[in-house]
Amino acid sequence: MKLIEKHKLSLLSFLPLLIFTGAAFAHGVSGEDAAFLEGVTGFSFFPYLYLGAKHMFTGYDHLLFLAGVIFFLYRLKDVALYVSLFAIGHSLTLLTGILGGIRADAYIVDAFIGLSVVYKGFENIGGFKRLGININTKAAVFLFGLVHGFGLSTKLQDLSLSPEGLVGNMLSFNIGVELGQLAALTFILLAFQLWRQHDSFIKGAVATNLVIMTAGFMLVGYQLTGYFTA
Repeated sequence: MKLIEKHKLSLLSFLPLLIFTGAAFAHGVSGEDAAFLEGVTGFSFFPYLYLGAKHMFTGYDHLLFLAGVIFFLYRLKDVALYVSLFAIGHSLTLLTGILGGIRADAYIVDAFIGLSVVYKGFENIGGFKRLGININTKAAVFLFGLVHGFGLSTKLQDLSLSPEGLVGNMLSFNIGVELGQLAALTFILLAFQLWRQHDSFIKGAVATNLVIMTAGFMLVGYQLTGYFTA
């Protein structure tokens, strides 16, 4: 049994990194999806809904951050509160960025998204408390939600989207994003709930959040490399 628990701990500790590496090439809106969006003329609810959900469900950076957010949240009302704060921030900048034509360098925005992952992992291991820094976690999740939403808006602005039905299509896409987020978080939360029934959760908490931080640093490095070599 101890050997089984040891392997379970090892696997769960590296789960965030597996998510990161497995989904890395699926992130963003590109390939056939991008070609489809650029070919759409007029309001198209279900295709945009589906692609929004797909983006969030395969968005490794968003999922890593949210996994960190709910890592130590045991009550559903706390999970709902923090996820709602993230969703509100994400929706605001996604919609205003595209509809308002607010642009920024995608590499820089995504580097900040990577830092949000590092921040959450560092906070979960008590890093800020050891430094004597008090952070309003609710405000931080909302602010990083703004950054994540703006990151997605920069991806969509790189596409030649038709202005016909754009508002409705972006609302549909955003609804899809939130539905995809809810579906992905359901799986993550269930996995955490199962894991919390074992002693390996507490023992592996620091190791898991260090892996989350490592994945965040990898994201930052990748985006900054792209920025300086573009």
